[in-house]
Amino acid sequence: MSKYDFELTEFQQRQAKVRKAMEQQGIELLLVIHPVNLNYLIGWRGKAYQEFQVLFFPIEPGPLAFLTRISEVPEAQDLTLADEVYGWASWGYGSRKPEEPVDAFKRIMSEKKYLGRRIGLEVPDYYLAPHQYIKIKEILGESLVTEATHLIEDVKMVKSPAELAYIRKAAYIADKAMETCVEAIVEGKTELEVVGEMHRTLMALGSDTPASPMNFVSGERTAYPHGMPTERKLRKGDFIHNEYGAAYRRYTTTIGRVMCLGQPTRRMKEIYQAVRDACDSAIGEIKHGVPAPLPHQAAKKLIEKAGLGQYRLHLTGYGLAPGFPPMWLEAMEMEDGNPYTLEAGMVVSIEPPVHIHEEKLGARIIDNVLVKESGAEILSKFSRDLIVL
Repeated sequence: MSKYDFELTEFQQRQAKVRKAMEQQGIELLLVIHPVNLNYLIGWRGKAYQEFQVLFFPIEPGPLAFLTRISEVPEAQDLTLADEVYGWASWGYGSRKPEEPVDAFKRIMSEKKYLGRRIGLEVPDYYLAPHQYIKIKEILGESLVTEATHLIEDVKMVKSPAELAYIRKAAYIADKAMETCVEAIVEGKTELEVVGEMHRTLMALGSDTPASPMNFVSGERTAYPHGMPTERKLRKGDFIHNEYGAAYRRYTTTIGRVMCLGQPTRRMKEIYQAVRDACDSAIGEIKHGVPAPLPHQAAKKLIEKAGLGQYRLHLTGYGLAPGFPPMWLEAMEMEDGNPYTLEAGMVVSIEPPVHIHEEKLGARIIDNVLVKESGAEILSKFSRDLIVL
């Protein structure tokens, strides 16, 4: 996203919601590091998430300072709502001396007189190196009052109408790529060749680069929950399943379907049906006010009833965020003990699988669902049936 992807009023409303949550938690300055949250507050989607970057977000409205690597400064100046963009570079250029990113962070904290305020720090799983985290904690000292990793995430789980429009666009693109997949699957073609055609469809229809690699497995490889495509050639009788995401302006939808090249065996049909029944049961439990673990429990019950409980090697479902490598998950995972409650306007992925290594078979159906007051809307329009080719 850039600052032009939404009306200014939408960004202002987001910032106001975050400041309200900061006030409730006693935070005067929030250090925002997760790329999804930078995206949410200032419209930043630059390719700097693998390096240190931070938005200094005070509780009082005013100019916002953003630190990123020097090569991204022009893009951040042009396409974000940051008022002051700083760049760090660990190499020298011109008359400028090398500067480590945490040293630049310390310098800005000092210049802005932020030290001494009540500070919340995001500590995301993938975007803050351990050695940087240790140094930042030393710099902040007693000013660090909490690790506010999920503060913004909790605020943004319910999507706005403008966000939902992008999500629906992503679902449309994902459906079209699945149509390409079905058309491309023929005996003798490699998994990589099929996936190449699917990627072309995704890009041609406006998808951003997906946040996670496409999974595509055939034959004996269907026992792998996250197998990426290989040079394996498709053969008559192959069971096939795939999973991928489409991302429109980083708003992501995912989809997974099960296919067979030729007539499926009885066991293939049994595994597919167990997964389909579990998915349908989970989706049937989704509506506003339902505890997040409830759909998982419904799916788990049916898979265990089919005698396949030990082969459920993945989450039943989770909330979907705008995707940045390497993931698109929100903290709301539909597993036992998760504290979240479903609310109208949330978007979740439902995908309870079965993968049996010793039988070299597996199946996974994935659908994204919009939570509504009295039920759920499946966003993909592509058939969820076992597709026989």
